[in-house]
Amino acid sequence: MNVSVDGKYRFSLDVFQVSELGVKLGKEYTDEELQELETESQFGKLYGRALEYCMLRPHSVREVRDYLYRKTLTKKYRDRKGEVKERQGYSPALTSRVLDKLQQKQYVSDENFARWWIENRNLTKGTSLRKLTAELRAKGVAGSIIEEVLGESERTDEDELAKIIAKKRGKYADDQKLMSYLARQGFGYDDIKSALKDLG
Repeated sequence: MNVSVDGKYRFSLDVFQVSELGVKLGKEYTDEELQELETESQFGKLYGRALEYCMLRPHSVREVRDYLYRKTLTKKYRDRKGEVKERQGYSPALTSRVLDKLQQKQYVSDENFARWWIENRNLTKGTSLRKLTAELRAKGVAGSIIEEVLGESERTDEDELAKIIAKKRGKYADDQKLMSYLARQGFGYDDIKSALKDLG
């Protein structure tokens, strides 16, 4: 909803904010109160954008923090006349508040993200547990969370190796090259030898 002050547009709030903040038509506000409402307007817009980002797929806390950090940067753009202008980014305090709310509402959770990542990552192609661990660490997930979630998972390196060997065996002239490829994917040498022997 657009909010006008003395007949001029000042900022917008969503319906929930209007209700929560008790904004009423014809009510008088001090400059300080209007400033606070403008901050809430910015918070609502940023929270909405961050929520859309989180709904695309699950994200780690670090990914969302990085996304929000990018929103604090000043951006250059061209107006209708072609002139270069600058758009100020959001304040770090606001981005921190948005992240807190997203975590509070469980829209962002490293545990949920790690579970989703492990369940969905290269499910048909196969991925070693070592590689999954490295990917989750790169996303900022703590080692204790990774260990816990991998412990709950039914994925095993044996099963993952079988998937990859079934898909890749025909592409490699000999087992030595295939073994090198599998080692680069994070599988242990003994596991690779055993899998190749079992799968003939």
